[in-house]
Amino acid sequence: IEVRELAKRISSELGYAILTGGGPGTMEAANHGAIEGNGTSLSINIKLPREQSQNPYVKDSADFAYFFVRKTIMTFAAEAYIFSPGGFGTLDEFFDIITLIQTKKIPPVPIILLGKDFWQPLDEFIKNNLLRIHEAISPEDVNLYRIMDNHDEILEVIKKAPTQNWWKDFEII
Repeated sequence: IEVRELAKRISSELGYAILTGGGPGTMEAANHGAIEGNGTSLSINIKLPREQSQNPYVKDSADFAYFFVRKTIMTFAAEAYIFSPGGFGTLDEFFDIITLIQTKKIPPVPIILLGKDFWQPLDEFIKNNLLRIHEAISPEDVNLYRIMDNHDEILEVIKKAPTQNWWKDFEII
């Protein structure tokens, strides 16, 4: 998975800011790609007992003590979500986003799962167990996300997505 190159292209060709959790590995690659694409490289960090260091490619960041606050900020005005292989935090954020879209709490935006080898078993579980066996989701729910590896196709999906302007009139009560 070439996260760095994809982030560079999203930044340079589409003009989007790249927002990550600010840590090492995949997040660092994405922030690095944003810088290489002359784009905006941001992070929203979570304070953890075993502190992760912020990667050197983050140009602006905010720190949060609680996951729920961080996730609210993350979901507020994104034009697309790209999830790379990760751990429980990645899965938590993925399921949170698809649940918010499924329940129409946020507008639909592209949710792209990068890395077929990682995401395909989860996709099979969702389709077999949640949809077919237990009927816990609707058939259209499996269309809330796409598993993709081709960068050109990913950029096309993002380009064709409607711009999200709903938040401009949002009032915090």
